[in-house]
Amino acid sequence: MLPFISDRRLEPIADKVFSGRRLTFEDGLVLYGSHDLITIGQLANHVREQQHGNKAYYNINRHINPTNVCVKFCRLCAYGRGRNEKGAYTMALGEVLEYASRGFTDDITEFHIVGGLHPDLPFEYYVDIIRALHQRFPTVHLKAFTMVEIDWLAKLSGKSIEEVIEILKEAGVGSFPGGGAEIFNSRVRKIICTTKISGHRWLQIAKTAHRLGVRSNATMLYGHVETDAERVEHLFLLRQAQDETGGFMTFIPLAFHPDNTPLDYIRPTTGFMDLKNVAIARLILDNFPHIKSYWIQIGPKLAQVSLSFGADDMDGTIIEERITHSAGAQTALGLTRDTLVGLIRQTGRIPVERDTVYKELRVAV
Repeated sequence: MLPFISDRRLEPIADKVFSGRRLTFEDGLVLYGSHDLITIGQLANHVREQQHGNKAYYNINRHINPTNVCVKFCRLCAYGRGRNEKGAYTMALGEVLEYASRGFTDDITEFHIVGGLHPDLPFEYYVDIIRALHQRFPTVHLKAFTMVEIDWLAKLSGKSIEEVIEILKEAGVGSFPGGGAEIFNSRVRKIICTTKISGHRWLQIAKTAHRLGVRSNATMLYGHVETDAERVEHLFLLRQAQDETGGFMTFIPLAFHPDNTPLDYIRPTTGFMDLKNVAIARLILDNFPHIKSYWIQIGPKLAQVSLSFGADDMDGTIIEERITHSAGAQTALGLTRDTLVGLIRQTGRIPVERDTVYKELRVAV
């Protein structure tokens, strides 16, 4: 038991955490309703250190966004453009390869590939990109396409989700990122992303991928119009899906950035909210191996603190992030390995370079 808990409602939750019992939906509501962030963080840190000791992970990766043209026009998004809108772009295959090659070294172990849902590009465009990248960079893991994009590719091709996944696997996709989950609740989706696939559909595609041997990450976008109960619901649906398939590697809480979106009247998230979402995710998602603190969105300084609030991963070098920066992110477009290692070392954690599936590549002692 912790020596001091200012919110007595957290005492039975602490008992469960220290005895290894699973938290309930009601526990999740208590956690979100509590202002005792230090206790919540200590509980999450206990779970984090039970699972990972003093290690903190990062990887050497590069983001590639082949197009920002998108048919969805989600209110949460500052990145997507109409096909004829100012700022719209679409890379040809050669441009994708040139971009991937720019400054490439053998240290890069992952390409993170996501983009808009372009109304004119054929299914073959996406398959060709994957196949060409896989042939040019055979040692690089291709983490490509969200569940939203997989659904779109199925519509483009007239193929089933299973067929699309198998074709992408054969071309070279190694895993799927976790974007597009937002908040699963239909009330929220009608406000922030009414034309996007439903939360149920997102989960269905993720579970299909897992059953076909393709692992993925999962996300939750918080800090817009969602309630505490809708956040807890989202986390519990992910936990249930993980119970079924075991295919999720990492959960990434994503802080909403309102600038340059139709929701720009919403205030940005606070550090208190950011740390609370990291910690509560670690406590509820007991079957997720990793919780990531996405430094691009909450900043390197708060990402450091999060390593004592349940997070065990700080993402990677990224090189050039575009999507969150379109919504006003003030963080760097990328970080060097030395910077990431230094940030982790300052927290007293052991920096561990990993690949996409968490094979340890280098431990900085």
